[in-house]
Amino acid sequence: MNFLAQIVVWLNAVANAVGKWLLAPIGVLPGWLSATAIAAVTGVLLLAVFKYTSNQRAIKRVRDDIKAHLLALKLFKDSAVVAVRAQGRIFAGGLRLFFFSLVPMAVMAVPVMLILGQLALWYQSRPLQVGEDAVLTLKLHEGAGDRWPAVSLQPTDAVEVAVGPVRVQSKREICWSLKARESGYHRLVFHVGDETIDKELAVGDRFMRVSAKRPGWSWSDALLHPWEKPFAPDSPVQSVEINYPARSSWTSGTNYWMIYWFVVSMVAALCFRRVLNVNI
Repeated sequence: MNFLAQIVVWLNAVANAVGKWLLAPIGVLPGWLSATAIAAVTGVLLLAVFKYTSNQRAIKRVRDDIKAHLLALKLFKDSAVVAVRAQGRIFAGGLRLFFFSLVPMAVMAVPVMLILGQLALWYQSRPLQVGEDAVLTLKLHEGAGDRWPAVSLQPTDAVEVAVGPVRVQSKREICWSLKARESGYHRLVFHVGDETIDKELAVGDRFMRVSAKRPGWSWSDALLHPWEKPFAPDSPVQSVEINYPARSSWTSGTNYWMIYWFVVSMVAALCFRRVLNVNI
């Protein structure tokens, strides 16, 4: 699992470098426009990947076979034997199409997860606004023992500590209530025992890249929160998370953006299927 986490960290480094530049226009475009454009482009790109990683000739033969049996159902609807045989072959054809799609789906799985991880940085949460409060939670490593290290948040002009630190003994968590004071990207610095760690904070009233959590050494957490480097397995800190507000929108809002991305990318792929001559 440690090796898998390292693989995800390497992939995230590449995705972050590419996404930092390619997704920068999101910060200046209306949310619906950027979400639509990105979904349409990725839908067409994934369609091209499907074309060159699938057996197009075999898929075309199966589709033609299914069409022939659908025609047989229409022409010989009074024959129960023909109808049952045609339905069975249509069902078998559907299974064969599913089988032929497994390879391209496996090829596309990793790029799609990386793309969704990058888009989540922009659409899943919105940044804090000046004067707005948020809860920051630092979780200590479960194997750190009963003794708590000394933990402090370095003062900064970017935020004001309204409440905290508050220790939650049962969960090995330390919480602060922070009030944003300055717009922009800021680094929150913590002193945990003899170690110094940091966490990115986004403050502003526009679209900004928001990293809600700096994860621990877990491949799944690193995949969901790709921007900041995960804590090492031997780190006394397991994660640092900021409770950013949800973004309200049907196209680029919290959780809804994933549904919108899926629908628009599918529609774009279907619209360009004949242009790219792809059998699906």
